[in-house]
Amino acid sequence: MTSVKRRIPSLTLIIVLAFAGLLAAQSAPQKRHVTNYQVFFFPDTLGGTASAANAINDLGWAMGSADLAGNTNLEAVAWIEGKMVKLGTLGGPNSSVAWESVKNNNGLIVGISDTSIVQPRGEVFSCVAGGFLPSSGNTCQGFLWQAGHISALPTLGGDNSFATGVNNKGQAVGWAETSYEDPTCNLPQVLQFLPFVYNVKTAKISALQTYPGDSDGTVDAVNDKGQMAGISGICSNAVGGASAIHAVFWQDQSSTPIDMGNLGGMAWNTPAGMNNKGEVVGFGNPSGDQNAGFNPIAFYWNENAGMKNLGTLAQDTNSIAYAINKSGLIVGQSFGGPNGSHAFIYQDGTMTDLNSLMIGHNAFTLVYANDVNDNGVIVGGAFNAKTGEAPAFVAVPY
Repeated sequence: MTSVKRRIPSLTLIIVLAFAGLLAAQSAPQKRHVTNYQVFFFPDTLGGTASAANAINDLGWAMGSADLAGNTNLEAVAWIEGKMVKLGTLGGPNSSVAWESVKNNNGLIVGISDTSIVQPRGEVFSCVAGGFLPSSGNTCQGFLWQAGHISALPTLGGDNSFATGVNNKGQAVGWAETSYEDPTCNLPQVLQFLPFVYNVKTAKISALQTYPGDSDGTVDAVNDKGQMAGISGICSNAVGGASAIHAVFWQDQSSTPIDMGNLGGMAWNTPAGMNNKGEVVGFGNPSGDQNAGFNPIAFYWNENAGMKNLGTLAQDTNSIAYAINKSGLIVGQSFGGPNGSHAFIYQDGTMTDLNSLMIGHNAFTLVYANDVNDNGVIVGGAFNAKTGEAPAFVAVPY
């Protein structure tokens, strides 16, 4: 990241001023069609050449991970007022804020981390199987970070867990293994996993109901009403595929989930983000049975209208919608065509390449947009094909 590192002092100041100005200007947010974004890149100050911003709250805290020297391992980080803050690990070599549903504005962050414990059953849990962390051979657990301290979230009796989000009520969500050896698992996965809610105030974890007839599931998104969305299916490989036969929605943690429908396929039906209106975005296969390979198309869902196919950018075959804010602005990535992967925004019924709205920085391609907050600020990952740099970015409405 040599070209970015040379600009660290001025870049940090610009980011701080941009966020301060943005928050001040949007204390009373106005709904408008954004035509351009001023984009800043977060330097990786941990010694690597790659970082990723995967979540952003309404305080402007961007959260994700940064590679260590050699780009073999990574650590969860937050960018607060332009400064990178290391969040630590649970004793293992890797950690990350890997999901976009971290929306707490009171200093709580959740993510995933290796522990120092070798996988006792030889499992390759979701953290590695889904490509969120490098393989270490150790167990992985969700973590809670607050006031500079990282601690492990409990499992449901098993070895591994995964935290995807936390809301302003202090409800942390994700999925966790039980002690039950599930016959629907494909080796090396052994244990059942269930969707959970963890109450930060009471330090109690509770399993949610899966869709009737399903054995396993996850919570992928939560809002401040306590509504949740996730997947439900069989254990399979503990990631996507037949584990996501159903995309499901809970009105609260005690309710039976409803089936959100699909785009035509019976696998990979995965909510990724939601807003406080209960609108959900994600991806699913448009066709195929439970054994079909990964072939995602972005979707939008609400309880009245059901699921809508959002399509792709021109010439692409696939897309994923990661997040939606209160104004209905959707962000994600489109790929599978001659131009590689590009970040997109979806508004007013139209999907637009975020790169076409970027002011300056022609050397970088915005590869994916992983989250957007209620002020319209977008975060994600970029790539410079000439240098190989892959920095996190923040895009501020201009």
